[in-house]
Amino acid sequence: MRGYFGIGIYHNKSKRNIGTLWRSTYLFNASFVFTIQMQYKWQPTDTYKSWRHVPFFHYENENDFLQHIPHDCKLIGVELTEEATDIAEFKHPERCIYLLGAEDTGLPQELLALCSKVIKLPGKHSMNVSTAGSIVLYDRFLKNAKNPYFKKWENV
Repeated sequence: MRGYFGIGIYHNKSKRNIGTLWRSTYLFNASFVFTIQMQYKWQPTDTYKSWRHVPFFHYENENDFLQHIPHDCKLIGVELTEEATDIAEFKHPERCIYLLGAEDTGLPQELLALCSKVIKLPGKHSMNVSTAGSIVLYDRFLKNAKNPYFKKWENV
C-alpha cells in the first residue's frame, strides 16, 4: 500500500500507553506517532529504541493538532460508538491519521465530528488504548496487499 499513516492518543492518561503504541508503530511501519494534550517522557522499557525510527509529535490541544494534519489525509477516529464501522469491514485509506481517545473519556464529540470515518473494535467494553491502537495497526498490516499474509478482503 502506498501512502502513509500515523496514530496518536488524545488526552492520554498514562505515559506507558504512548510508549507501547510507539513500539507498535515501529513494528507495523507507521510514519509517526503523536499525543494531544499530554507529553511523553522517554522510558527505559523502550528496548526497540523506537524514537530512532518513528518520529513523535506533541500537540498542545485539538486546534494545534488540526492545523497540522497533512493535505488530503483522512482523520480516522477509533471509538466504541453505535455508529462506528466495525474494523473487520473497514478499508484503510492510503493516507490517514488514526486518533484514539483516553480509556475513560474517549474522544470528544467535536473531534469525532471532524473524522472522515469512525471505526470500532469488537467487544462491548473499552480496552487499553495502546492495545486498541496496536490492533488497528495490525489490521492495516494484514489488509495490505504487499503483506505476505494478505488475504483478499472482497467485502471491504
